[in-house]
Amino acid sequence: MSNHEFYMGLAIQNAKAMKGQTDPNPLVGSVIVNDNRIVGVGTHLKAGEPHAEIHALRMAGEKAKGGTIYVTLEPCSHHGRTGPCAEAIIQAGIKKAVIATLDPNPIVAGNGVKLLQDAGIEVIIGVLEQESIQMNEVFNKFIVEKKPFVTLKAGASLDGKVATHTFSSKWITSEEARRDVHQLRSENMAILVGINTVLTDNPSLTARIPNGRNPVRVIMDSTLKIPMDVNVITDNQAETWIFTSKNHDETKKLRLEERGIRVFVTSGETSVNPKEVVEILGEHLVSSLFLEGGGNIHASFLEHQLVDKVVLYFAPKLVGGKEAPTFLEGTGIVDMQDAIDLTNTDIEKIGKDFKFTGYPVYKN
Repeated sequence: MSNHEFYMGLAIQNAKAMKGQTDPNPLVGSVIVNDNRIVGVGTHLKAGEPHAEIHALRMAGEKAKGGTIYVTLEPCSHHGRTGPCAEAIIQAGIKKAVIATLDPNPIVAGNGVKLLQDAGIEVIIGVLEQESIQMNEVFNKFIVEKKPFVTLKAGASLDGKVATHTFSSKWITSEEARRDVHQLRSENMAILVGINTVLTDNPSLTARIPNGRNPVRVIMDSTLKIPMDVNVITDNQAETWIFTSKNHDETKKLRLEERGIRVFVTSGETSVNPKEVVEILGEHLVSSLFLEGGGNIHASFLEHQLVDKVVLYFAPKLVGGKEAPTFLEGTGIVDMQDAIDLTNTDIEKIGKDFKFTGYPVYKN
């Protein structure tokens, strides 16, 4: 491992610790080195607050002059809620900037690097680039497409069942796996289920971990069948947004809104198109969506090519039964050659269970 990789690795490690706090901004870490000593460390903590480079520069003070700054994402070059980091780096007298990856934000997109180079600062790009890109997979999509990064999550038996044929489902996976799910909930801005999940399980859809952030709870309910006494309506633990069709109960809509629930009437006559849900969430600056919707919701999002990542927790159990629900239902594909491939796959052991991660590759 080179010195550049070592210091960039520290910056990435610090940035990852803020996952779930910076939305819709990226995760960014920075380290300043002078005379082979770390003199400044910084991490972006929250949208609207100083960026990682500024924190590192403040810590380094005069020791930044003549030093090298490592940053996981190209320093910004524009005035937003904070000033341009590239200008602050120049003013501090930094001599070299090592950058993991360029910023996909069209406002930046190489302009930060150009500012540094025009000021005579040596710039090195691409150190631990893939690690930085993957760390910011949510931001990288949202800043370009203005749509949330969608993660499909399910817990199932080895034969893909999420419950028995009598709909007994607690608990398929281990406590350790469920704790990991709550961590993922906390890292996402919103969580989505269908109305059938609400009616069957009455979930809270919260992140039950210390200092966890509860995501916005999103329910797809085409006629507003949702009861007024379910947890997502009554517990006041997080915001609840309901997406419905034109065929909804207007009186029920008013009652829900009186309880502080946001109701979005979509363009569908009798159903809610998940593509429209994703677009509206993006318009409301929701950059990440955690999908725990049940087999038909999952199938609908996949059929519309809206899923960016799949996270499956498989318990070493066999359930069986043709009528037992699975995590992926709907009509399904006709020919095996049309199956959705998953790439960049990974499997890790969590408790007694296996956590599978992969990224869908759509055929067209």
